[in-house]
Amino acid sequence: MELNNVILYRITHIENIPHILQYGITHKDSLNKNPDYKNIGDLSLIDTRNKKKVNIDNGELDTKNGIVSIALGDIIPFYFGVRMPMLYVTQNGGNFVEKATAPIDIIYLACSVSKIISSKLNFYFSDGHATDILTSFYDKLRINDLVNIIDWEAVKSSYWGGSENLNIKRKKQAEFLISSDLMPELIIGFGCYNEKAKAKLISFGVVEDKIKIIPQAYY
Repeated sequence: MELNNVILYRITHIENIPHILQYGITHKDSLNKNPDYKNIGDLSLIDTRNKKKVNIDNGELDTKNGIVSIALGDIIPFYFGVRMPMLYVTQNGGNFVEKATAPIDIIYLACSVSKIISSKLNFYFSDGHATDILTSFYDKLRINDLVNIIDWEAVKSSYWGGSENLNIKRKKQAEFLISSDLMPELIIGFGCYNEKAKAKLISFGVVEDKIKIIPQAYY
């Protein structure tokens, strides 16, 4: 895996797309945030992230000197792959998801790591799920090590259930964390479930060449 080929993914409800096309992917406290944002996530996890701070330890055991701490709720998270455990809960309900969301209404937003680096936005990344105590966090100075830090086999794993696979599940959900709004031009693609979803994206103004139908990326 080359750094220039690393793509990031974030899912959102299709009804959020018009706002995203105008303002990009916005932070919850942004002046440009969507007042009508349609949530599809686990409310308990969102609340946990809003309260949790993590240390950017760069994988070091000794974290007593010069460690930056960030609040997860202040960061926009992306995954390194598709078909994540969160998507399963989003599609099927459970935990503290308000209601299941049909795959036709779930859109993948794809961004390029190399474009984000060029944009000069501040970012961090993790080697696992951000709320797990085993996870380490890294700053942008370690970006050239990202392809070796992320467990790509875990990210691409199609099976992550069961207590015997807890660490695979943790590493599958490694995150790329961005501190501020992402401009619309940093979104390089839109993934959707079928032709009907594609037609709706086009009606919103998404350029057809940027849309990819990927039913295999859903449950």
